[in-house]
Amino acid sequence: MHLRGLSPRKRIRVTAVACATLVAGLLSAPAADARPTPEPPLTTMSIKSPPGGADVKVLIFHGSAAAGDESPVVNAGIEAIERIGLSGPADRRFEVEATDDASVFTDGTRLGGYNSVVFLTGGGDVLDPEQEAGLEAYMEAGGGFVGVHDAARAEPYSDWFTGLIGARPAASSPTAVQRATVEVGDRRHPATGELPLEWKRPDLWPNWAKNPSGEVHTVARVREATYRPGASANGADHPVSWCRDYDGGRSFYTGMGGTVSSYDETDFRAHLRGALLWTSRLVQADCKATITKNYKAERLTPANQPGQNDQIGEPHGLVTAPDGRVLYIGRGGADSSRPVITDWNNPDVGKGKGQIHVYDPATKKVTLAGELTVFGNKGGGDELVKVEEGLLGIELDPRFEQNGWVYLHYTPHPGVNRDTRMAERRVSRFTLDLATNRLDLGSEKVLLEWPVQVHSCCHAGGGLAWDSKGNLYIATGDNNSSGFSGGYSGNNPQPNFKGVSFADARRTAGNTHNLNGKILRIHPEPDGTYTLPAGNLFTGRETAEGGGKTRGEIYVMGVRNPARISVDRATDILYAGWVGPDAGEPSSTWGPAKYDTFAVITQAGNRGWPYCMGNKQPYRDRNLPDPSQPLGWYDCDHPKNESPNNDGLVNLPPVTGNNIWYSPQGGAPDYPRDAAGVPSYRQDQATYRLPWLKGGGQAAMNGPVYRYDTAVASTVKWPAYWDGKWFVGDFYDADQPRNAVVMDPRTQGSGGLPVHSESLKKIVPVGNDGIKNLMDWKFGPDGALYVLDYGRGFFTSDAKSALWRVTYQGGGPTPAADRLARGVR
Repeated sequence: MHLRGLSPRKRIRVTAVACATLVAGLLSAPAADARPTPEPPLTTMSIKSPPGGADVKVLIFHGSAAAGDESPVVNAGIEAIERIGLSGPADRRFEVEATDDASVFTDGTRLGGYNSVVFLTGGGDVLDPEQEAGLEAYMEAGGGFVGVHDAARAEPYSDWFTGLIGARPAASSPTAVQRATVEVGDRRHPATGELPLEWKRPDLWPNWAKNPSGEVHTVARVREATYRPGASANGADHPVSWCRDYDGGRSFYTGMGGTVSSYDETDFRAHLRGALLWTSRLVQADCKATITKNYKAERLTPANQPGQNDQIGEPHGLVTAPDGRVLYIGRGGADSSRPVITDWNNPDVGKGKGQIHVYDPATKKVTLAGELTVFGNKGGGDELVKVEEGLLGIELDPRFEQNGWVYLHYTPHPGVNRDTRMAERRVSRFTLDLATNRLDLGSEKVLLEWPVQVHSCCHAGGGLAWDSKGNLYIATGDNNSSGFSGGYSGNNPQPNFKGVSFADARRTAGNTHNLNGKILRIHPEPDGTYTLPAGNLFTGRETAEGGGKTRGEIYVMGVRNPARISVDRATDILYAGWVGPDAGEPSSTWGPAKYDTFAVITQAGNRGWPYCMGNKQPYRDRNLPDPSQPLGWYDCDHPKNESPNNDGLVNLPPVTGNNIWYSPQGGAPDYPRDAAGVPSYRQDQATYRLPWLKGGGQAAMNGPVYRYDTAVASTVKWPAYWDGKWFVGDFYDADQPRNAVVMDPRTQGSGGLPVHSESLKKIVPVGNDGIKNLMDWKFGPDGALYVLDYGRGFFTSDAKSALWRVTYQGGGPTPAADRLARGVR
């Protein structure tokens, strides 16, 4: 068959049957109920299943409800698709025919010969009921469909066509060509896998009357901050290209392609090529991965029996074993039936049980593996009453299946000095009986311990994680109050208890000789000791400033409360999140509002607290004799610890900017800076660089980087679409993040912002009957996501405290291997 290359073409137009007023109405895409939808007659034409064959053919339909000359955009689109069909590897080429004659949709023999149909139509009511029924029959037989730009305005009265397209343009979409940035979130689909992460291009950008995300699989979004979207803007989630398996066939739509110049772009033609390859059955692709209904969230643990913690303690962390068992810990708060002792004169002050439970997926039963006596049950109240110590972290040895070793990060109650209100924090190794799921408490080997003040609360940290080299990362909190600094830097040197400061984070997180407010890195040895790997922030043997002022265990300093950390063992990159201070808004005197923070950590460094936060936004110094008076701004590039409570180095490593920060006002607030680089901290001058997130009440809960494993034979594993995406969340579920983000490897280690983000709130369900208070989340060996819901109270467990599992139910990529036009791809 002759391929319609650059030769002249003659096309027969459908006669216009509507007056100009009706045409204008059709092109503005009125609501679907603007007039009754006619009942299409049942078509009797026969279409083979699947349509087309190994001699792949693509039909371009460019009919329009408007009379007149052919659109230059349509002509450019036809030329581009013809070029696409003629180029590339021989097994990826196809023939192209173009027509404006809608009668093709009532000719079963002809229509059944096409592998895919492309709509380049200018919109309007272009098919009569019988023709639409023919297109529907074609899709039911397993056909492919690609809609480009104004195709979303076609068949405005058809609910079925709305489903085929996925969304309709809003009435007031922008009409001017604008340059914008497209976030290409799907790094697997053939239409997007080779495109830039941030794709800058000019086009017409439609807004959508209803956002289709969650009902379609969105492969690319346009970033509204990079152009003027108008009054009907869709916000941070503005889909621009998507796909879905629809009514037996495959549908792909792109809102791009509204200009002639689009079709001259190499990347846009690559985008179209991938869509055509999938819809024509030349390749497989997954267009189900982000459709909400394809996920199932199930609660695995029932509520505790009255007065017991037989199912779960006060949820605080989980880890999954290679055989599928899930071990999770309770910090130490007791259920409401048990007494809470807050009187420091009582020897049992704060005494609690840090519990380790094991969920076995084979039996679907829970075993209480063991209980540690911890300092962690001191209840609520202000920061001089409550406590967040206890059992804080859990990890399994890399050879857990052979040795049963479990590492626990906790604060033992017997180590508390009630007079000085100091305690010992430790990381210990225990042995679990793999047959009975019982923890041998007598097997403890203490790897590392260090002092913490427990006069004031909070922010104990606690996360543990391994890299592929057998190094153990230990996240320690900065157990100081920011309340004596107005909720800002937490650098007030004055408040102390018996000579130990409890409000100056420069004594802890900002101190090179203190293990609190850090992420440590050690290499545990079989005998229960540890060595120090190369590449930590300090060796412990530095001679600067007289020597003896550093600790070699420190990998990262300047973090406030890194409760959750993770290491992507495919890259050995560390991911962390930590809770900020308490100031509800920025201050031009003291500095930024409370920022909760996430960071990609590719090497040892200083993350800023209590000197700088966010993208190196400094706080104001304060010191004796009058800490209420502000001194100079901290220099993030050359920070100095001049606190009277510092026993480490004065001259600190430079601060590395963080990747994600958010305040009650919004995500990644940034401000104009003066000649010295100091932000204005004026809310009316703020720019929110990550509009997809916001805080309020906020408590960052870092999650994993998902890795899709083709070797795992699991029917519930999350699909490959999520591979390499970093999961970031918050304890709370209102405006706070619960997202999967894509980072740019070139900038992530130096504080580069995410280039793409996708909400998980419909997949990891929010709300009182969902996972409302996210405490920890990790993927298991089955590829399912395991999540701890803290419950609805504080310092206790309740009926909503539970272990959940979120599984994928959508099946594999399409079309099925036996339906590919030219064999398995």
